[in-house]
Amino acid sequence: MNIQIYALKKNFDTQKAERFFKERRIPYQLLDLKKHKLGQRELALFARRLGAYELVDRKSPEALSHPVAHTDDAEYILEALLENPRFLRTPIVRNGEQVTLGADEKTWEEWIKKG
Repeated sequence: MNIQIYALKKNFDTQKAERFFKERRIPYQLLDLKKHKLGQRELALFARRLGAYELVDRKSPEALSHPVAHTDDAEYILEALLENPRFLRTPIVRNGEQVTLGADEKTWEEWIKKG
């Protein structure tokens, strides 16, 4: 297992994800999106797995003040998210090619069972 947690801030779901893996003694890497620039390939993988529309944080006033929160044009969304990762919904938890958004403990349990 190679767990990566992409986060912008220590919100409740990010803390939940960290606690989940820590309690099970599963090593993970926390990637702060303020410091770690998200690559085009990473973002494309997230969009393929989750859908570009789902990646935008539509509860964030900052994202809502930008056109990215009001479109379903995947190409435009990905371009805007590369420029402004602060518009992303987080945490994004990645295990190789598998990706979840938010606190998805049920899926994480399945990852552990599969090894």
